[in-house]
Amino acid sequence: MKDIPVLNPQAILRQYGLRADRRLGQNFLHDKDSLEKVALRAGIQKDDGVLEIGTGLGSLTRYLSIYAHEVVTVELDGKLDKVLRVVLQPYENVRIIYGDILRLSPSELKLPPDYIVAANIPYNITSAIIRHLLESQAKPRRIVLTIQKEVAERICSSPPDMSLLSLSVQVYGLPTMEDLIPAEAFYPVPRVDSAVVRIEIYPESRISNSLLPVFFKLIKAGFGQKRKTLRNALSAGLKSSTLEVETLLNQVGLDPQRRAETLSLEEWGNLADSFANQ
Repeated sequence: MKDIPVLNPQAILRQYGLRADRRLGQNFLHDKDSLEKVALRAGIQKDDGVLEIGTGLGSLTRYLSIYAHEVVTVELDGKLDKVLRVVLQPYENVRIIYGDILRLSPSELKLPPDYIVAANIPYNITSAIIRHLLESQAKPRRIVLTIQKEVAERICSSPPDMSLLSLSVQVYGLPTMEDLIPAEAFYPVPRVDSAVVRIEIYPESRISNSLLPVFFKLIKAGFGQKRKTLRNALSAGLKSSTLEVETLLNQVGLDPQRRAETLSLEEWGNLADSFANQ
């Protein structure tokens, strides 16, 4: 990879009279090896468009720009503009948009088809960002994120340790945990380690589009009271009698005494199909 000067976040913030904003979840990734790993895991080709969420001080943006045709980077904190004008000035294929990614549709960002998402995102809105991307009309073909290690593990989990988050991701794509990134790779240093998670998006979701609303309704009900059996959790979440729920579960060969985290995506899909056709 082309040699890119290392940025010192603490010095840059001091120079511009700024400080990391905890409310925005600002932990700036600055370790050279970690930045290279994220860029490489993104698998960017020379004709690709890349969406970065959270420009920060531009550290990762510079690495992405080396590979991509264009990098569209969205930053919520407008105060960073004076830094980014200087840091990213040499990178002509970078387009900065100031705004909230959760209020912006990927389609309105004028990204090319089959774009890639590569980003170091705030821990506190990880689930919201992933859901926003996966449920958008213009889905990326790949998502590579630096997120809290524990959350990355949950996304990649399998039965008997499934979660609402893992199902919500795996219905759209195949996640893998690629690299661990120590807390010291960030400034300010967070209390937990991070991981790079890569999600390869399927051409079509594993549950048919017509069943997705029912699927999400069921898994939200199932995990709404996680310590309860599937029968009792679904009964409470769907406001149905335990007899009705037990009958539905028996129809698809599911033991009503199982718990939500033990069901596979396929089993939830069968349950959604039966629920929709009852």
